[in-house]
Amino acid sequence: SAQLSTNFYSTSCPNLFTTVKSAVQSAISKEARMGASLLRLFFHDCFVNGCDGSILLDDTSSFTGEKRAAPNFNSVRGFDIVDNIKSAVEKVCPGVVSCADLLAIAARDSVVILGGPNWNVKLGRRDARTASQAGANNSIPRPTSNLNALISRFNAVGLSAKDMVALSGSHTIGQARCTSFRPHIYNDTNIDASFAQTRQRNCPRSTGSGDNNLAPLDLQTPTAFDNNYYKNLVNRRGLLHSDQELFNGGSTDSIVRTYSNGQSTFNSDFASAMIKMGDISPLTGSNGEIRKNCKKIN
Repeated sequence: SAQLSTNFYSTSCPNLFTTVKSAVQSAISKEARMGASLLRLFFHDCFVNGCDGSILLDDTSSFTGEKRAAPNFNSVRGFDIVDNIKSAVEKVCPGVVSCADLLAIAARDSVVILGGPNWNVKLGRRDARTASQAGANNSIPRPTSNLNALISRFNAVGLSAKDMVALSGSHTIGQARCTSFRPHIYNDTNIDASFAQTRQRNCPRSTGSGDNNLAPLDLQTPTAFDNNYYKNLVNRRGLLHSDQELFNGGSTDSIVRTYSNGQSTFNSDFASAMIKMGDISPLTGSNGEIRKNCKKIN
């Protein structure tokens, strides 16, 4: 997206990056999991009508927002932290920086703070004036997806299978709910037996029981951004069905193996894919607006 640039706010908001980083650092110091939550917010925003801050909007009388869509409801979190970041930025340069751009910066900062790669975030997105619950239901990949479905959801927004495997490495941090991984630990056979048993202890078989119990997506280092996620997949210890699909005798096995053997290759591919994801259909120029409050249109 030619209109986005890494120095978009260099004169209009010179202290933007330090202001955001300090708010993200503060949130992660209180709860390490928040880094994964902020990264996921950006992903779930970009996959629905582009990176336009639409995921942050509350429902109104004229549209149903994305917060209550199936992939987001009781699941996506960190909205309060985004509000904190927005307030801090509004203090130093009011009315200048979009909520969409704040999500992009907060995602990068979260990765860096947890030990992952750094990259220059392209900026200049504007905020959507509407949201799409249907778009969220139809566009965001599901934890029950098979490999073909994952590839096609990413292709639909201009991301390749390789981008998909690299971006899935986000699951080196964060937690998932029992309701998301229950089918994999009880029904699938492509899972290490002792790992399945361990996860079953905190996630009962019957729906409705322990649905919100959490487990780390990366059982080794759940708050460190590294390549252990891929090592887990090679050992059939992916938590979600969709995770293990990346290494299950299909077309992406070789990419997973490459990343499991090479942290630096993963880091650079991840950073490139994040920049590419941040380029999905931004609102620029006079489209959209710069929201004053991330939860509602001006």
